[in-house]
Amino acid sequence: MKCFQIASYGAEPRLVSTDRPVPGPGQIGVRILAAGLNFADLLMAQGRYQERPEPPVTLGMELSGVVDAVGAGVDGFDAGDRVAVYSGQGGLAEYGAFPANRAVKIPDAMPFDAAAGLLIAHGTSHLALARRARLSAGETLLVLGAAGGVGLTAVEIGKRMGARVIACARGPQKLAVAKAAGADHLIDSETADITEAVRALGRADVVYDAVGGDQLSAALRAVNPEARILAIGFASGDVPQIPANHLLVKNVDVIGVNWGGYLRFNPDAMTTTFAQLFDWYAAGELNVHISHRFPLAQAAEALETLRARKSTGKIIVTMGD
Repeated sequence: MKCFQIASYGAEPRLVSTDRPVPGPGQIGVRILAAGLNFADLLMAQGRYQERPEPPVTLGMELSGVVDAVGAGVDGFDAGDRVAVYSGQGGLAEYGAFPANRAVKIPDAMPFDAAAGLLIAHGTSHLALARRARLSAGETLLVLGAAGGVGLTAVEIGKRMGARVIACARGPQKLAVAKAAGADHLIDSETADITEAVRALGRADVVYDAVGGDQLSAALRAVNPEARILAIGFASGDVPQIPANHLLVKNVDVIGVNWGGYLRFNPDAMTTTFAQLFDWYAAGELNVHISHRFPLAQAAEALETLRARKSTGKIIVTMGD
């Protein structure tokens, strides 16, 4: 089979041929049809991700496809089941073997590309807003990086939860995408003073930050008392240093969100999130915005599109029909 992998950390990923994996105990074998790319794939390739499996490593942290084999001790899955898998690695391949407890069945009417793009970005935003920030209807949510892979899902889910959503993104094109996802107010991070713009809109109760750097510093100066800051990621490359005295003055919470970490200490939280997301999707109340699709043969180009921040929403790599 073909897969897109790194031979060592820091090496350029490349398409190679390797043996098709056989599922072991507790695993399912999947004929992979689509995989979603995430910023964490770039970190994984560079050896900068918090998890560092022994190379060679096949990239691709989320995928969808059809079960084609079931390992010993697995209940609840059969050959032919349509599934999505939070794999952590191995998604950019024609076949894979994955722990069954990382898989979830998907609705019959759900396209494979949508299923591949729903788990990490939507899962992160739902868990962050519902569980970690306890976002309430009527509150104001500020989303930094609102047209990116996770930011766009925060706009959509925040709106679905009844919040007033302020979307902050770079340039009119990305802001238009955020507006279509449900944003009530738009701030152009290229031209606007973020602090003053948010203050003029009545300040924020929750800040969803996947950017870091100066944008978070600006947002912090424009929050209400008892605001919650969600630290999702640092796409700017700048991990902000938050002055504790600023938090003290306004009774502000800073909340870290490591979505994948729940697999280790509370996987039921992820299961609850997936159930809600698939229910919303089946009811037509949730979309998976896909801006780019690439075949597996063009996985390098797909990764470069992600690195250059040319996408709005998800980048999907497809392996077949």
